[in-house]
Amino acid sequence: MWVSPGASSPNLCCRAAEPGSGVSGAPTPQPGSGYAGNQVARAACRARSYVRVQGPDAVDYLNRMLSNDVPEHGSVDALLLTAKARVIAPVLVWRRGGDDVLLLTEPELGDVLRTQLARMRFAAKCEVETEEHTSMIVFAAEVDGIPNRDYGVEATELLDVELEPTLVDDELERLRIEAVTPRFGREIDDRVLPAEAGLDERAVSFTKGCYPGQEPIARQHYRGKVNRRLRVLEIEGNPPAAETPVVYEGKEVGRITSSVSGLALAYVRVSVPDGAALSVGGAIARLH
Repeated sequence: MWVSPGASSPNLCCRAAEPGSGVSGAPTPQPGSGYAGNQVARAACRARSYVRVQGPDAVDYLNRMLSNDVPEHGSVDALLLTAKARVIAPVLVWRRGGDDVLLLTEPELGDVLRTQLARMRFAAKCEVETEEHTSMIVFAAEVDGIPNRDYGVEATELLDVELEPTLVDDELERLRIEAVTPRFGREIDDRVLPAEAGLDERAVSFTKGCYPGQEPIARQHYRGKVNRRLRVLEIEGNPPAAETPVVYEGKEVGRITSSVSGLALAYVRVSVPDGAALSVGGAIARLH
């Protein structure tokens, strides 16, 4: 087994990495870039897990495993899938260096992602290990970091920086819902096809080489259609709980997945017209 000379990073929580701490490639704000001290116009903590894939075969290996190509620079969204195209883990793929890729995923998926990639590595010369970092999402500030597309507006993800959050969790969640960005464990589970969640539009390349799950993904894209899609609902009253049925003309046509005051994400049958009046837990709702 090929072993990188690097070491994993210490656990950092919303503070800057200390010199010599072993945090590899963490993007740091640049002078004059819109970051002043520890204040920015809009920033929020983002819970994450991190998996490093590093070594001579790192990029080639990930290109054979993920639904999107590792970029030359910057970041892309991608999926690790089962052979039947069910999502094991959504990932933000950051090309940290030539042979150094950091995968950012949901906090509960770090060990799953590392185990799956390590198990399928075989003779590939790369190390697959978890790292410990913290993430801050910064909006409307020109900083050097990892481009993030989860919130419908320009955003940058910074690792291991000392920032004071200015947005609470509910505000970040509202941005995610407005952007129709699915989250694992809510909009993404083993009942859901990537196309139903809109993931085929942002996390799948239809021109890349083979990867697990490619055949059903391509078959659905070129030959089929989905019966339901992830949609935003405007809802009166209290936020409905996940799995609350969505009803149209007396028939159940979907289910709620996430909600905040006034808004929710739901899987809704594509036959339901835009602007339709719906009922969710007795409350009035309308497709956004």
